[in-house]
Amino acid sequence: MTREAQLKSAQQAMQAGQFDTGLAQAEAILVDNENDGEALYLAAVAARYLSDFARAKDYLARLHAAMPEYGRAWQEEGHLALSKGAPSEALEAFSRATRFNPALEASFREQARLLGEAGRVSEAQAAAAQQQRLASLPRELLAVTNHLAEGRLIRAEEICRHYLRQNPKDVEGMRLLAKIGIQLGILDDAEFLLESAVAFAPEDIQLRLDYVDALRRRQNFEKARTEAEKLYSRDPENPLFQSRLAIESMQTGDYDRGLQLFDAVLQKIPNDPANLTSKGHALKTTGAQAEAIASYRAAIAAKPDHGDAWYALANLKTYTFEPAELTAMQDQAARPDLAFLDRVHISFALGKAQEDAGDYKASFAAYNEGNALKRAQTRYSADSMTEELGRQREFAAAEMFEKHHGHGHSAPDPIFILGLPRAGSTLLEQILASHSQIDGTLELPNILALAHRLRGRKAGYSRYPEILGDLTGEQLAKFGEEFISATRIHRQGAPFFIDKMPNNFRHIGLIHLILPNAKIIDARRAPMDCCFSGFKQLFAEGQEFTYGLNEVGRYYADYVDLMDHWDSVLPGKVLRVQHEDVLDDLEGQTRRMLDFLEVPFEEACLAFHKTERAVRTASSEQVREPINRKGQGAWKPFEPWLDPLKRALGDLV
Repeated sequence: MTREAQLKSAQQAMQAGQFDTGLAQAEAILVDNENDGEALYLAAVAARYLSDFARAKDYLARLHAAMPEYGRAWQEEGHLALSKGAPSEALEAFSRATRFNPALEASFREQARLLGEAGRVSEAQAAAAQQQRLASLPRELLAVTNHLAEGRLIRAEEICRHYLRQNPKDVEGMRLLAKIGIQLGILDDAEFLLESAVAFAPEDIQLRLDYVDALRRRQNFEKARTEAEKLYSRDPENPLFQSRLAIESMQTGDYDRGLQLFDAVLQKIPNDPANLTSKGHALKTTGAQAEAIASYRAAIAAKPDHGDAWYALANLKTYTFEPAELTAMQDQAARPDLAFLDRVHISFALGKAQEDAGDYKASFAAYNEGNALKRAQTRYSADSMTEELGRQREFAAAEMFEKHHGHGHSAPDPIFILGLPRAGSTLLEQILASHSQIDGTLELPNILALAHRLRGRKAGYSRYPEILGDLTGEQLAKFGEEFISATRIHRQGAPFFIDKMPNNFRHIGLIHLILPNAKIIDARRAPMDCCFSGFKQLFAEGQEFTYGLNEVGRYYADYVDLMDHWDSVLPGKVLRVQHEDVLDDLEGQTRRMLDFLEVPFEEACLAFHKTERAVRTASSEQVREPINRKGQGAWKPFEPWLDPLKRALGDLV
């Protein structure tokens, strides 16, 4: 019997009230895969109905470890707590359940009841309102919300598109499809949907907030700020609108306005940890490190388990934790009720603090825990990534580039710096952006979004990169022209500009086809340094391959194989710049890059750390220092625990 048939049989037995049979069938699945989330969930439910609470608790603990953000698991934790007569535990579990899956009507209903019994009337009313909103949703949109929360994006998209064909002006359907698009990286569709939805329902505040978010993700910062200004003008004293406008002001470079707005929010809510942390991020971006540290510390003082602020301090890279701070983080990490994301953030921050203290065993254990939590959350597959990159080598062959020779948009403006994160790309960007003819911008999402569009929408099948061979010259030129037009908003008027999205190395073939005169620089770093630095980094989003030693090592090896392929089919297209060579000979490597870009040498490039510009990557503080070797060989004290990385890298070590 297949796993799917076993699951269905277990579900049918439980629906018939045969909980012992359902439990036995769920356990049979767990023999083959002890971390099967659906089987663990069924086993926990069955054990609860059989009043075997200890067994149910064990299944749930395993399920939380395997799927830490599975809302239904927390809902079941709430039901179990009620069965054991623990209403406060139940309330906390139901609250977590709806945080991870806002489609769980039963969890909102129980929250409303428990909050009401506790005399927390306004909170009970809010939970009841959410339950009633879910009850009034069309069943299709409730299903979409549930699939979306549980990561079944393609199924959610199919249902939502079908519903919108029948109800083309349903703004909640449009909002949900836009949310799916954002998670799939199809940001242009998401922006269009939300813009249309706002036109249909201009008074819907949540729609407007989602629209601002989509615009920011598309890095259309000017328009995002305009929309945030519209919200702010409705109620200038509203802290939510002030905070949103502060964020958008910062993105457009109006740091004074952004910081003034954060201060206005903090006057109303003086100890709000989220806004104190956001203000710290803003200060960090501008280079005001001491003020950023003060803001992060204030956030921690207000909420000692606020993991985002702890990690923000660690992510400065140049900050050293005091012994009392290390102890405070350890106390928080020991709490069994610490929220998932706070635990992730504090794990990575503890790793940094203990590394600085020279306790490498404890440091590795903390980094490893943070990575294990993220790995369980993302469910990244190294095999799938190897297959995806292999398709580039299969379909992006020399014959295809010969066929399309002379096609694409002729603009020479873009300079793509790509490779792996933590490989020194921010340093190269800072050096080149110090040149008068080159604008530094951001990690632009445009190429990744185009690749998503070219994949098509058929579940389980991707037309990309095979489709590249079928595109016409007119299509390629149009895509190139659209890239130049869409990225113009990030430029300051220099003839050339940098796109520093590391993952663009997967799409060099696409870049060459649409922009044949673009320049490409591969920022490469020694494999052990690069991979271990990635393993220690908690990324804001994406880069799921870094959350495991085997995974990051395999990704590096796959990256080297793909770059060898690009060198073979597009000889001379890519300039490889080794990070260690830059450390050894800054001027020589700078001249080499400028020669490749066909711009004259300028001394300012060697004084890159004096260049004043906003830097929004994890290396923001490091590139404001003169060149140094602090990160070189940082993996060596951790060598006793790095065998999985060495095995994955193979001969590259």
